[in-house]
Amino acid sequence: MTADSPDATDQVDVVLIGGGIMSATLGTLLQQLEPSWTIRLYERLDDVALESSNPWNNAGTGHAALCELNYTPERKDGSIDITKAVTINEQFEVSREYWHHLLAQGALTDTGFLQRTPHMTFVRGAKNVDFLRRRHETLSAHPLFKDMEFTADPAQVAAWAPLLVEGRDPAEPVAATRNAAGTDVDFGALTHQLIDSMVARGADVRLQHEVRSIRRTRDGGWRLKVKDRSWNAPRRVHTVTARFVFVGAGGGALPLLQSAGIPEIQGFGGFPISGEFLRTSNPEIVARHRAKVYGKADVGAPPMSVPHLDTRVVDGNSYLMFGPYAGFSPKYLKKGKYLGLITSLRAHNLTSMLGAGIKNMDLTQYLIGELVARPETKFATLQGFYPEAQPKDWERITAGQRVQVIKRDANGKGVLQFGTEVVAAADGSIAGLLGASPGASTAVYAMVDLLGRCFPARAEAWRPHLARMMPSLESAAADTLTLAGEQHGDAHGMVLGDGAYEDGAVDGGTYESVEVDARA
Repeated sequence: MTADSPDATDQVDVVLIGGGIMSATLGTLLQQLEPSWTIRLYERLDDVALESSNPWNNAGTGHAALCELNYTPERKDGSIDITKAVTINEQFEVSREYWHHLLAQGALTDTGFLQRTPHMTFVRGAKNVDFLRRRHETLSAHPLFKDMEFTADPAQVAAWAPLLVEGRDPAEPVAATRNAAGTDVDFGALTHQLIDSMVARGADVRLQHEVRSIRRTRDGGWRLKVKDRSWNAPRRVHTVTARFVFVGAGGGALPLLQSAGIPEIQGFGGFPISGEFLRTSNPEIVARHRAKVYGKADVGAPPMSVPHLDTRVVDGNSYLMFGPYAGFSPKYLKKGKYLGLITSLRAHNLTSMLGAGIKNMDLTQYLIGELVARPETKFATLQGFYPEAQPKDWERITAGQRVQVIKRDANGKGVLQFGTEVVAAADGSIAGLLGASPGASTAVYAMVDLLGRCFPARAEAWRPHLARMMPSLESAAADTLTLAGEQHGDAHGMVLGDGAYEDGAVDGGTYESVEVDARA
């Protein structure tokens, strides 16, 4: 038998590509809904959660639209559009409900991945203060945001987050909003717990295994060529066949979906954006800032570059992190190949890529400005948030790669999309997730929606079980969810066989572990 020939015995129902939060969430859901299905997860690195799900490679906010200004744009008439903010908040609540269910079932062993951390928005200047006041008035009228507080009093801002005010010109107008119910999420720790639980329930997880290609089989399934990257591998390349494939490989998802040759991926491209953060573990500084504080992005900056000064709790230790500072690398993964962008170019996506580039010259100029900026110029951005910050207390860390989706609009022109998008084959046998923020925070919602798109024949049978795990899926607050795939055309979906549903103190301050029930 040659390395390229299929092993007739190496067949599974489901293959998950990538050991991040998306694959971990989908695998956990499928095990609960269809415990008889065989699941295998391939991760090219020597552990899971080392790319975008790693706590130092992402903002880790627990995006609930409590503080992110880019989710509440101002309309031309001066009113504030909160549509996206409401949607993201609802979707994050689905995640919290599911995590609570998993804790009750023992699939998650502790809540250490989730810490209560107030979410704040902080602005400077009279125009921005007026905008934030109007934003608060609009948001706080909605039941999901009724607990949001607003102040334009520097003394109250100092009571919430003293580092923002100390050393600042008292004549400068400032304002802030605050929601005490915010969270900080360590998606790396959560991913490890989920995958450990998957393994305990029979999933096969193979580290240091890289999926090199995906090809359709005659019976409608998929044959994957997999390379064993471990130094002592008995055989470097083997094949596996699967009835369903999910590509949750972060920036690596685009080339793998291209390898599969599904027509739905045509026209899609990806623009990689790197980033940096400043981080401090100085306990005197960390103890005086317990919040995630988002500001306003510079003109031309992508939404993922909105500056924020965040409390982070990782492995029981607390830090402050500021950024991000945009950068550029042609790699699609932080630990990927430098030719990632080049090798993703196809005849069908060149026009999309070029069109998006022409439309987003301000983004190009912003990235160039960030790349050539001197270290002292970058540090001055932090001092705009924290006037008394000193360089000696901070270290620079490199964030994970983000690949922004480029796609065709209704007129066939290329557009740059800031968000996430599921791309699935018409028959539902393969799907992948493209894009970045809000990403991990809405992983549960995204994967439940994927189930509806890829398995419509089973969706109605699954619906009551999913509703018991996540009650808001059946509520009016989650009416954007389409579990049965009603809004996704006439996809046939996959049928794989008979199934059945079966307060801690940390360095620098005291943090309260959060109960993950949905808010009342």
